[in-house]
Amino acid sequence: MIVLGWREWVALPALGITRLRAKIDSGARSSALHVDAQWRFTEGGAPWVGFRITPWKSRQRVIEAAAPLLDERDVVDSGGHRTRRAFLRTPLRLAGIEREIEINLTDRRGMLFPMLLGRSAMAGAFMVDPAQSSIHGRAGRREAESGKESAVVLPFPQRR
Repeated sequence: MIVLGWREWVALPALGITRLRAKIDSGARSSALHVDAQWRFTEGGAPWVGFRITPWKSRQRVIEAAAPLLDERDVVDSGGHRTRRAFLRTPLRLAGIEREIEINLTDRRGMLFPMLLGRSAMAGAFMVDPAQSSIHGRAGRREAESGKESAVVLPFPQRR
């Protein structure tokens, strides 16, 4: 298994996000992505979710993306608040590994990290050393600049 620090840089390449700060949280079951806005629509008879995100503090680059809606589920946050959230499945690139994860969309505007990587996404591939931080550097920066993106592809983690 690959060791992660308590925070890391990740990429969500299918969503056009080449690098994003993520808090690694083994206490959270699911992963969450901050979105500024989201909307539902139908594509080919199937439900989809579209969303807008400004992943960097400079707020100069706005990303709009869409993905098939995997599910809608109730999620209880760390404050005990229950909300209904859209879930999608997308590739995550971290530490030279690429694997599909489930991620929910929510407003994390008041949080320090636009993404929370939960234990379901880490299962079978990663473990956390809470004394470490950003062990794997700024994901996507070198790849984006060079035009080369490579990663080992791991299967989607099974639910337990």
